[in-house]
Amino acid sequence: MALYSDKVMDHFQNPRNVGKIDDADGVGEVGNAKCGDIMRMYIKVEDGIIADCKFNTFGCGSAIATSSMATELIKGKSVEEALQLSNKAVVEALDGLPPAKIHCSVLAEQAVRAAVKDYYDKNGIEYNAEEFQICDCEHCH
Repeated sequence: MALYSDKVMDHFQNPRNVGKIDDADGVGEVGNAKCGDIMRMYIKVEDGIIADCKFNTFGCGSAIATSSMATELIKGKSVEEALQLSNKAVVEALDGLPPAKIHCSVLAEQAVRAAVKDYYDKNGIEYNAEEFQICDCEHCH
């Protein structure tokens, strides 16, 4: 049995939405240089909708694939819907990940949340800080 699904391989070999948005409304960076996975997510918001999103990820194939899938899942959605994106949804959309790579999907979820938090901060939008707690557990880093 293959270690990675066809969707994971596709998003790794042909990642969607790679790049930078110079005038991004929100930018989120998460990761840990020690384990090697660093994700930066950019969002462009128009009328409360994520009109565009891009990412730069330094890391393994799973980190790139989860970043790519996360951008696909939030593009065209409301900011509030993007906040609901879970790492489980990213894993399911990729038809699964090996257990040792689940942390990559957690980073993708956190990168989206960090970009939304930055958007809220830049625009003076109030939010519950507890919703934006970034996990710092051993499993995720």
